[in-house]
Amino acid sequence: MINVIFFASLREALGTAAIQWPAGAVDIHTLTGQLCAQGEPWASALARHDLLCARNQQLCDRTASVQDGDEIAFFPPVTGG
Repeated sequence: MINVIFFASLREALGTAAIQWPAGAVDIHTLTGQLCAQGEPWASALARHDLLCARNQQLCDRTASVQDGDEIAFFPPVTGG
């Protein structure tokens, strides 16, 4: 299983902070596609190209591989001031 975590506005849009997802995705891009295939609100929330992602608490891009037991986090860009 993959532990998938959602932060900030994603958590609000999806109505959950985390889910367990069956292992099987090769990379984060594929995992994102599988999640989007669940329909709305998943498709619109995760289709954003400006989302940041992390694998096992390390920032990465969507080409990063995914393995059973990984923690994948998605979050919107952080702004400050």
